[in-house]
Amino acid sequence: MNATAPTFSFRQIAIDFKEITKAGLAISVVFSSIAGYLLGVLDFHDLKLTTLLMLAVGGYCMVGASNAFNQVIEKDLDALMDRTKNRPVASGRMSPNHALFIASLLTIVGLILLYLINPKSAMFGAISIFLYTSIYTPLKQYSSLSVFVGAFPGAIPFMLGWVAATDDFGIEAGTLFLIQFFWQFPHFWAIGWFLFDDYKKAGFFMLPTGKKDTSTALQTILYSVWLLIASLLPSLGYTGRLYISPIAAVLVFFLGVWMIFYAVKLYQQRTSKAARTLMLVSVSYISLLQLVYIFDKFLR
Repeated sequence: MNATAPTFSFRQIAIDFKEITKAGLAISVVFSSIAGYLLGVLDFHDLKLTTLLMLAVGGYCMVGASNAFNQVIEKDLDALMDRTKNRPVASGRMSPNHALFIASLLTIVGLILLYLINPKSAMFGAISIFLYTSIYTPLKQYSSLSVFVGAFPGAIPFMLGWVAATDDFGIEAGTLFLIQFFWQFPHFWAIGWFLFDDYKKAGFFMLPTGKKDTSTALQTILYSVWLLIASLLPSLGYTGRLYISPIAAVLVFFLGVWMIFYAVKLYQQRTSKAARTLMLVSVSYISLLQLVYIFDKFLR
């Protein structure tokens, strides 16, 4: 019995750390940052594995810190929702002070690593944490504008990778930011739709009209169209070094049509199933888009 206790303890600590940092979400954010970095370097010869590692670990720390702070702030609300009631702080497995220590440590480590890459990367990382914890998190209880505010820190990772590679914020980084910014809306409105009843228990306002109605579904379509337009901007030759070939543009176009198709399905059906499908498609969209951009750069 005594021999197995430490094993269980370490396993539980690992599980709780994974949950409080939302490892799945954090890893997807790191992927976006790495994609931006690969687009920012001139070629394979300019890749710096040390910088890439610092970006990956620093990015994970930034997202993990934001999520940990969020779970401390919303611990009582998380306990009301089926989706979140088993989170470490909400369930009582981890004390708020312990979670705050983890969040603070991750913030410090993340900012140091990003600063070692360049000061601009650290600045954008700090802005991301501030917006997410100080504005987006409390605003969720009062207004659907929280999604708009949350779209800013959510759009930083793709851009952050470019800034880490170039130490510059220009039209290229701005375009990457714009793409992921517009992506946030159909993605989070789809989540807000199929989790509407659960969010309602905590008093969260995630849909633009506050209801699962035609207007919300129509706005989801419109932002999916804006996303497609933003994603095609690099094919026009006006976004500096960020450029995609006509072949890549065709692939991006069909990815956008795929996304819009499921946004229209949500408009037609207005069901939780349609919303969940759109959410899954949106996750695939952003990852596939980034892969198309990367492969197009290094293969053409």
